[in-house]
Formats: sequence, structure tokens, C-alpha cells
Amino acid sequence: MNRSARWQMLLSMVIFGTIGLFVKYIPLPSAAIALVRGVVGLLFLLIVMAAGRKKLSLTAIRSNLLILILSGIALGGNWMLLFESYRHTTVATATLCYYLAPVFVVLLSPVFYKERLTGRKLVCTLAALIGMVLVSGILDAGFSPAQLTGVLCGLGAAALYAAVVLLNKALRGLSAFERTVMQLAVSSLILLPYVLLTAQTASFRLAPLSLLLLLVVGVIHTGVAYALYFNAVGALPAQTAALLSYLDPVIAVLLSALLLREPMGWTGVLGAVLILGSTLISELAPNSKR
Repeated sequence: MNRSARWQMLLSMVIFGTIGLFVKYIPLPSAAIALVRGVVGLLFLLIVMAAGRKKLSLTAIRSNLLILILSGIALGGNWMLLFESYRHTTVATATLCYYLAPVFVVLLSPVFYKERLTGRKLVCTLAALIGMVLVSGILDAGFSPAQLTGVLCGLGAAALYAAVVLLNKALRGLSAFERTVMQLAVSSLILLPYVLLTAQTASFRLAPLSLLLLLVVGVIHTGVAYALYFNAVGALPAQTAALLSYLDPVIAVLLSALLLREPMGWTGVLGAVLILGSTLISELAPNSKR
């Protein structure tokens, strides 16, 4: 196995897993954070491509333009809802609700791509949904409307990310870098007028620490993390990459408990095990065609 690729994958997952910790303390609307993340991440990836003397294939982009636009819109909405989820519930709950995206992909793949839905995947999907109910806290006595908003935003973000995954399956002739550059560009163009029309000018007057956190989200959590991820994922076996990707939610849950002191009772822990365990088993199920 490529040792360098494995470490790049590990580092990218660690970075992705800490994003909630930063977003939680940026006093900007979720759409504005998503916009800055898209613009800064786009600029960073363009610099990486220029440094590596890589060029965008305009022919391939034109032939995939509609799908790129739709997936870019879904990506921007996905970020916006995820960041909004962080504001209304714990980072752990938001992350675990968001990690139901593979469940949506499993359920929708037979509809859009005629993929077979096996009994094993159905059982895993049911277990993940039970885990979501436990993680959300809806069964707890102190469950609040704000927490419900956070859970719904997390699930909405998961649904939009599933849409990105399904749309990406239809892309042809584009590298991972080209695809992501175009999706970041589209999401930024879509979010810009929304942010300008809905956000107040005063809300953009950031303290130096908040500005630093915003730049970290754009440069580190988007540009650097995506560059590391794309360099690694092509050099690793599919199941190794899938297994390592589960560091992202595990780190987010641990940081939520240890640094943010966000509570998670035994039902939440059981729900987390059901969600992560079932999606992992489903993703790593034996496949004779692989």
C-alpha cells in the first residue's frame, strides 16, 4: 500500500473532522461561511493546479455542464445546511445526522442507476435510521425545537450530499480536481447573490480571531483537505479509503465531547455505533464485481 497516500488520507480526515469546532465560533450566517469556504477553497485548488501545470479540460466541462451546475448547487446547499445544523445542535449530533448520506445513496441508487438493493444493505439502512432517532435526542425529555431544527438541517445536508454523490456518478471524462473546481465555482456563484441579499453588512465586521477561523475553514478545511484527499484516494484501494473516511465523524464526535463539552448520553452513543457501524458494514460488503 502507498504509505504516503495513507498518511495524506488520514490527515485529510482529521482536518474534515475538526471543521465543526471552527464553524461553531464564526459569528456569520451559515450561507456566508459556505460562500467564503467555496471561494477560498476554489482559489487554493486553482493555485495547486497551476503549480502542477494541470489544465482544465474545457471540452469535458462543456459536455458535463448541466450535471456540474446541479451538483455545485447541491454542494453549496449541503454546506449551508450543515453549518446551520452546528448552530442548533451539538457538533456530534449534526455530524452523525450528516453521515446518513450513504443511506440516502443506497436507497436512491436503485431508482437512478438500477443498482440492486440487497438484504444486507436494507438491514444496515434500517439500523442507521434507528441510530439517527437515538442520536437526534427526539426520545429524550429535554428535546427542544432548536435541536429539532439542527437535526433536520443535518439530514437536509446529508440528502444534498447524497445528491452530489449520485450526480457525480453521471460525470464522464473529468478528473477529481476538475470536478471539484467547477462545483466550488458554481456553489460560490449561487451563494453570492443569496448572501448579498439576505445578510446585513454589519454581520461581516469580524474580529481578528473570527477572521482567522474563517480563513482556516477556507484554506485548510477546503483547499488543503481536498488536495490531500484527491491525491490519496486514487492511490488507495477502495475499501481502505472507505475505512479511513470513518475517522472524520469519529474525530468530530470526540471533539464535541472532549473540547466543546457537549453532552451525549448512552442513547446517543448507541445511535452513533449503529450509524457508523451499519454504514461501514454496508460500504465494505463483499462485491464480486469489485
